[in-house]
Amino acid sequence: MQEPEKKENRIKTVGVVMVITFLGKVMGLVRDMLMGHKFATGMASNAFQTASQIPRNFFDAVFASAISSSFIPIFNETLEKEGKDEAFRLSRSFFTLMGLLTLVLSALGMAFSMPLTNLIANGFDQETAELCSRLLTILFPTMFFSGVAFSVVGVLQSLGEFNIPAAMSVFSNGIIILYYIFLCDRFGIYGLAVAFLVGWAMQALVQIPSLYKLGFRYRFSLWNPRLKRVFTLMLPVMVSTWIQPINQLISTRFASYIDGGVSAMNYANSLYTILAGILVLSVTNVIFPEMSRLTSQARLTELRDLIQSSLRSLMFLLLPMTVGLMLLAKPLVQLLYQHGTWDEASTLITSRALTWMAVGMVGYGVQNVLVRAFYAEKNGKIPMISGAVSILLNIVLCYVLSPVMDVAGLALASALASTASAVLLLIPTSRRMKGLFNAAFWLDVLKMVVCTALMGVVVWLVYTVLSGWLAYSTLAVALELGCSVLVGVVVYFLAAALLRIPEIDLVRGFLNKLKKN
Repeated sequence: MQEPEKKENRIKTVGVVMVITFLGKVMGLVRDMLMGHKFATGMASNAFQTASQIPRNFFDAVFASAISSSFIPIFNETLEKEGKDEAFRLSRSFFTLMGLLTLVLSALGMAFSMPLTNLIANGFDQETAELCSRLLTILFPTMFFSGVAFSVVGVLQSLGEFNIPAAMSVFSNGIIILYYIFLCDRFGIYGLAVAFLVGWAMQALVQIPSLYKLGFRYRFSLWNPRLKRVFTLMLPVMVSTWIQPINQLISTRFASYIDGGVSAMNYANSLYTILAGILVLSVTNVIFPEMSRLTSQARLTELRDLIQSSLRSLMFLLLPMTVGLMLLAKPLVQLLYQHGTWDEASTLITSRALTWMAVGMVGYGVQNVLVRAFYAEKNGKIPMISGAVSILLNIVLCYVLSPVMDVAGLALASALASTASAVLLLIPTSRRMKGLFNAAFWLDVLKMVVCTALMGVVVWLVYTVLSGWLAYSTLAVALELGCSVLVGVVVYFLAAALLRIPEIDLVRGFLNKLKKN
């Protein structure tokens, strides 16, 4: 396949995955909106948000990225050199070990739910802590289902199936949304925990038919010689992927001392993840298997070009998203959450967290691409160092900023820590890959910054004028937000076209494809 055609197919795949991911994220947003309507930022919400976060963060810290970043390269290498049968033998052993490990950790988490609650959220009062502990006992088995789901994702993506892995959150969020609509008033917060558990189980189950169609058959297998290489690579990778989940746990610990802080940080993080994650994860999930293949085939020039194009595309979209989110965080939170039991105080604390969290959006995108570039080369040492520095910096900044800025300080600390990690990855990457960050690259980034600044001024003016004219109502907030976003998008893309930023051609091409299809 010719390079232009491969690039075109990659863009098309990213586009399809982005649409599916967007649907899953929208459903996740609806799920969180219903949570806000039912429980706002009160005691039950704080307890549930913490209880659902602990097993997820433990899994992310120990297994999630380590699965994709150590198992996938070895699986791809085996697939490339020895064929599908040998690759499937490796995956069967990996699935078995992953399942056993996550089962053991789930059982331990259930047994020690109260000590874990006191460790992570020691600012909770006794009633909130006890509720959190009971919910945690129900929710900890989500770690097992996460282990199965993410392991299968790695195999499917390596074999070129991206749609089903992207769609698995659609099914899980659908189950939870149905619970909110039909059963929440009857079974309350405990029933919600059960619904979350069923939803996570569904993430694993919906992928099994696709795996079966690709020829995979599970048989119990406890060991494969190639697992030694997987686990050798996994240790530094595992340490390096602690950055995000550990930083979230650090934020939770500090936020538990702030009234409504845990819920506000979680609602803000959900919105942030939806806006940044749709783009970043759609790109990185598609390019990582290709990075692994290019690395195994020693096609380093193509690898460099892939990394550069991915970074340029992400920065082209993340820079305006950052500024737009910082300017429009309050009306966005008002529109989505300020209904039911949610009041103005909940809006203010959540929007402040979201505003400062947005500072780290570009760093988040750059970090995700560069980390996967290192993992594709089976190099976990540099990401491990950058992750450790990020965690230490986050702890220091939380201590310094939270007494002065409360949740805004916690959000800014997390954003700065993520950005610092990206910078620490940029330096060795630029030295290792000559020509990756050339003059043309930085000139185009400068143009993007100019377009973003112009867009920001216009968005601020439009929103200020409209909010001064219109009396407060849901419709007024929707008009203010919608008009500001629409004008901002038009101004940014017109400025990008006038400055001839190359990424504008990719956007045009993608839109033309959508029209044809």
